[in-house]
Amino acid sequence: MSKLSKKSLIASSVIGALTLAASTFAVADQLTDLQSAEARTFKASIKSQQKIESIYEQTIDLLGEYRNTVDEAEVLSGYNDHVQLMVNDQLKNIASLQKQIDGVDKIKQGVVPLMYKMIETLEKFVELDVPMNIDTRKERIEALRTVMGDSNVTTSEQFRLVLEAYEIEANYGTAFESYQGELDLGDRTITADFVYMGRVAFLAQSLDMKNAWVWNNETRSWEQLGDEYIKAVKSTIAMARKQLPMDLTKLPVFAAGAK
Repeated sequence: MSKLSKKSLIASSVIGALTLAASTFAVADQLTDLQSAEARTFKASIKSQQKIESIYEQTIDLLGEYRNTVDEAEVLSGYNDHVQLMVNDQLKNIASLQKQIDGVDKIKQGVVPLMYKMIETLEKFVELDVPMNIDTRKERIEALRTVMGDSNVTTSEQFRLVLEAYEIEANYGTAFESYQGELDLGDRTITADFVYMGRVAFLAQSLDMKNAWVWNNETRSWEQLGDEYIKAVKSTIAMARKQLPMDLTKLPVFAAGAK
């Protein structure tokens, strides 16, 4: 083995040193690259974590919205069920009202002819009855006929008026009243005071209180009374007008079947 010269050793050392230095620089470059890569990886990891956290927060928000939507859907479903129940009930009421309306139309078909018949019957009754307040009673019947032809008056109001007329006629049977009017004596007409006690007695007296008459419903005429009844008729008229207290008095009365 040959011996190397000192210069050769120095040269070798220098070369080795340079080689080592170069190697060191290479390692340093690799370390720098590694650190850069780690830094990039760390930054990327931070961004990824931020994205994950953002996605998680969005997921939590979406989950909350979903739950709220589900809750609202359940509430709306319950409310819709309640509304449907009310609608069903209203439909039943509408059907019931329609049935009643149809029934009213059928009732009208029967009531209207009945009212005309009642008016006709009332008219005949008044013609045959004791003629107290006869003009007023006839006017009431004519008013009923007018109302029946008035389209602005409801059927129920027409029926009420007919019943009211019947009630008024019924009250004549218990009334004790006096009024002034025209007395038709056949050959002449005079103004007289009238008084009636239900349908038991219907009397008239001249304004000078010198003559008195009693209505005979059998003959449908007035019959003149004797002087013995003049005072009694006068007192009866005063009592009906509340000018005298009620008291017993003697009046002519036609018994049933009397001639």
